[in-house]
Amino acid sequence: MNPEILEKKRKKAAAFDPNGHALDNGQLFGLPFAFEESAVAILPVPWEVTVSYHHGTSLGPQAVLQASGQVDLYDPDLKDAWKYGIYMLEISKEWINRNNRLRPRALEIQRLREKGEIRSVQIKNSLSTINQICHELEDWVYSQSERLVNHGKLVGLLGGEHSVSLGFMKVLANKYKDFGILQIDAHADLRKSFEGFEHSHASIMFNALGIQQISKIVQVGIRDYCEEEAARTAQSGGRVLPFSNQAIRHRLYGGESWASICDEIIEALPEKVYISFDIDGLDPKLCPNTGTPVPGGFELQETFFLIRRLIESGRKIIGFDLVEVAPGDDDWDGNVGARVLFKLSNLMIQSNPEHAAAYRV
Repeated sequence: MNPEILEKKRKKAAAFDPNGHALDNGQLFGLPFAFEESAVAILPVPWEVTVSYHHGTSLGPQAVLQASGQVDLYDPDLKDAWKYGIYMLEISKEWINRNNRLRPRALEIQRLREKGEIRSVQIKNSLSTINQICHELEDWVYSQSERLVNHGKLVGLLGGEHSVSLGFMKVLANKYKDFGILQIDAHADLRKSFEGFEHSHASIMFNALGIQQISKIVQVGIRDYCEEEAARTAQSGGRVLPFSNQAIRHRLYGGESWASICDEIIEALPEKVYISFDIDGLDPKLCPNTGTPVPGGFELQETFFLIRRLIESGRKIIGFDLVEVAPGDDDWDGNVGARVLFKLSNLMIQSNPEHAAAYRV
């Protein structure tokens, strides 16, 4: 970091009270640091056009931002974690507007399909339009995340529906010859398409398989998937490895420890790991308004234990996404999402000590 910027950051840190109320400054967790002064950059993507059940995930980034001021800044996993800086870019008004224009067309497609009118010209035209703009969103995420990576930031993506991650994965594929995905999720997301949407939230891992640098997708907590996805997993030659919720619980009830199961999960991953954290991987009591909730799922500390264990193994977190946070009538989902985002950011910093050291004050 430029010495002048570092000195400015030191002064801000000295004047900041991490034990008091969060600053009302419009930034994540009320932190005082500018983009240049922050180790972690969060890219918000307010998109939910292809969601197939509950709506609201396009509002996830704003809900997390609003709730983040309630998160206390002490983290026992990382001393003075807040001093590294976590900065969220401005939520794109353009993509909010495009999402709001296209979402009714997607709902109309779903309505016509339910009526059996799958061959209608209206469906074909709307699908073509939506698929094209989803490609444009992928390109936008690619360009934005590439800029952040080239700027030397550790990057996290905040959705939005799960489909938004693909552009960022492709940026990482340009930087790393080999990496794996640790997917915490209720769903396999391995459909080739869903309801005609090529960039569906239910297709993100199918699309990720098209990136040859991704050598392994380890899915943890999966508990809702279709025959197509089961067949694709079986035919992947081990490239997709599921640890289903049912299998995990069966082993735990049989007396195995969560630590030993975590070690088996981690052993399947390469040295560099991208974490894809779909909030619906958690027990629905923690995310009741997420787009497609499923009974079962993890407690929050179970997922954090797994990621801590990943870091202890010497593996490096090269990026992450947090997706499918959707606010309801209160701020509960945003509150949980903000705490997951804080922890994921801090664990990524902990996993990249040399990189993050330049931002330490």
